[in-house]
Amino acid sequence: MSAQPIPTAVPLADSLLSPLETLPGLGEKAGRLAEAVGGGRVIDLLFHIPERYVDRQRVLSLREANDGDVATIPVEIDSISSPGTPSRPWVVRCRSEGWEVEIPYFLRARWVGPWLARSFPEGAERTLSGRVRRNGNRWRMEPPEFISPPDEIPPLQAVWPLVKGLSGKDVGKAMAAALPLLSGVGEWGDRTLLQRRRWPGFTEALRLLQAPEVIPGHEPLDRLAYDELLAGQLAIGLVRRAAQTRPGRSLLGDNSLREVAMAAFGHQPTGAQAHAIAEIDADLAAPHRMLRLLQGDVGSGKTLVALMAMLRAVEAGTQAAIMAPTEILARQHLRTFAKLAGAAGVEVALLAGSVKGKERKRVLLGLASGSIPLVVGTHALFQEKVAFRDLGLVVVDEQHRFGVAQRLALAGKGADTDMLVMTATPIPRTLLLTQWGEMAVSRLAERPAGRKPIVTRIVSRERREEVLDALRRAFARGDRAYWVVRAVEEGEQHDNVAAETTFAALREIFGEEVRLAHGAQALDVREASLKDFAAGRAKLLVATTVVEVGVDVPEATIMIIEQAERFGLAALHQLRGRVGRGDAQSYCLLMPSADLNDGEKRRLAVLRDTEDGFVIADEDLNHRGGGDALGTRQAGLLGRRLADPQRHGPLVRMAHQDATLLLEKDPHLDATERGRAAARWLLPFFGHDTSLELLHAG
Repeated sequence: MSAQPIPTAVPLADSLLSPLETLPGLGEKAGRLAEAVGGGRVIDLLFHIPERYVDRQRVLSLREANDGDVATIPVEIDSISSPGTPSRPWVVRCRSEGWEVEIPYFLRARWVGPWLARSFPEGAERTLSGRVRRNGNRWRMEPPEFISPPDEIPPLQAVWPLVKGLSGKDVGKAMAAALPLLSGVGEWGDRTLLQRRRWPGFTEALRLLQAPEVIPGHEPLDRLAYDELLAGQLAIGLVRRAAQTRPGRSLLGDNSLREVAMAAFGHQPTGAQAHAIAEIDADLAAPHRMLRLLQGDVGSGKTLVALMAMLRAVEAGTQAAIMAPTEILARQHLRTFAKLAGAAGVEVALLAGSVKGKERKRVLLGLASGSIPLVVGTHALFQEKVAFRDLGLVVVDEQHRFGVAQRLALAGKGADTDMLVMTATPIPRTLLLTQWGEMAVSRLAERPAGRKPIVTRIVSRERREEVLDALRRAFARGDRAYWVVRAVEEGEQHDNVAAETTFAALREIFGEEVRLAHGAQALDVREASLKDFAAGRAKLLVATTVVEVGVDVPEATIMIIEQAERFGLAALHQLRGRVGRGDAQSYCLLMPSADLNDGEKRRLAVLRDTEDGFVIADEDLNHRGGGDALGTRQAGLLGRRLADPQRHGPLVRMAHQDATLLLEKDPHLDATERGRAAARWLLPFFGHDTSLELLHAG
């Protein structure tokens, strides 16, 4: 059985899959709206769930109001006074049931006076809705959000997350145009399940969340979260079924190359490494294509496992390629591979943006002829001009740095190519089931022998001079250090510690031995700083999270992270993993801001007290909630926008089981049962319709 492609448009959902520009009255706001909702389709707007609701009917008189309430009250306009000085506001004075009410407007534009005169004509009656503050016998209302007759003020107002240049009224107008388009959508949910869970139908759930008459309970969002999880599991199931029947070839080796390389390595693999190598060997030997995830915590030895797999492919008479997200990481792999594979007489070449001229031509010819069996590269590997004689295995390192299409492009350069993807991001078991269910998974949970634990300490910023003295002593020993901050420049957040400012200050102290690396630099400038640090021409590297992965400097023994409480725990753990890569004792110093709250203290204590990436990942998941670690939101359930890991974790397994049963009954998801819509409509709604072929790339 091979999975059929999912249509990009279905009759009952054409309008929901249409671009936001098709909604009336949006105009130039469509781009802002797409940015806010995380997608450019009407269905993306409908999935943009309000973060809260404002009840504008709860307080209808100042007699009922408390200080700080949102009130919807009738008023009679008395007067408008202009500012006496530039620091004073315009003030609208009015009365409501005998109470004096003032509304200040701190606006300076020329249009303010005429606009206020039109909005608040003297002697007119208006209904205002806004937050009120009590000041003795008077009330003050913040500039009201609604100024109108009562029937134009929504009794319950949804408040959506916004972006700059987009207002809640813009979203509300678009939502009002989008909701009627749900009328053509059928119901695929199992009636028994909906009744047991007291869940509404799909379209009713969206209406209850986006245009409620009363503040909704948790059932509508639970229903949609389940649909999202089920859509993901169905897509995964289709990919898995296609992979199981997809033709492949057996890659068998005699260990002649691997034994020599392992001898050059000089250590026995850990038990976890040996187990992972055996699992990969079995996949390579099987007559179907391998799609396996190698997940290992920082420093767990993924590179050795990958090399053993690549040498097995070479022993079988094919070629192997490993793709890294940066040239720094690619060159790091090249050094390791050249030492170990070179001992076995296997040539390893580099193909990256900096490889030009005769050397580039030589590498391209060698790959095409097969004389170069192993290649390490960056995005340059999947360019159209790159051809292989017989590419048997592709390894993708730090796979989340590449798009699915990029991974597919590289795998497509061979016939029946096996694929191994690697990640150092610790993934909780729930997320493994959710995001990686279509892959076989090998996990490395041990650290290689000889690696010393990293000493992690929480150090107040008042002890900065002690930290600087520690750096001086470390530099005198020949060690190197990282100094990591969140922001590139001041102004991203008013109290952010900025890389540019920190670099300038530390350059004053340590002179020319300080380098700077951040994402806003030109690539060649950033790469030059990283190379200087790796080569020892610099002893201190001031950086943002660009050093989170792919930087291997064994001489670096100190990691300093300012405002550590503002990083996710997983990011802190990855940053800490940049040290402790040599024989010397290494340290990670967390320098948080002052006045941490209890939650921030607990999170940093977790990092201080454990190096177990899986414990840290679980804690980070619980703290940071839902998100998309493969997209713009770097937290929570990977690839999810509605499901929350804390609340909806139990639904993952249920969705997994339901998808498995559904695919057993209906492999192509094209049947209906008792009048229900086919569940395949879930796939385009939740973004799994680009093509099943892309999902094969992982």
